[in-house]
Amino acid sequence: MRLCELREKEVINICDGERLGNVCDIDFEVKTGRICALIIPGPCKIFGILGRDHEYIIPYCDVQRIGTDVILVEVDAEKCLHKCNWGE
Repeated sequence: MRLCELREKEVINICDGERLGNVCDIDFEVKTGRICALIIPGPCKIFGILGRDHEYIIPYCDVQRIGTDVILVEVDAEKCLHKCNWGE
């Protein structure tokens, strides 16, 4: 599967049925090419006008199923929500 195919799939947390969003990036090991985590943009700030400053980093081991249009994950969303470190 290619990254462009992953980006089209919606990520849903099976713990609470919450839609987390779509995959925007992946974290992988350079030496092996193994996927370590899926990165999903976090919730919008005030009315979606000011963009986002958090992202969900979901360890690949928490991915339960990858279907034709969704990726099912089992995570505590609050623990996966991290401050973006763009520009650092």
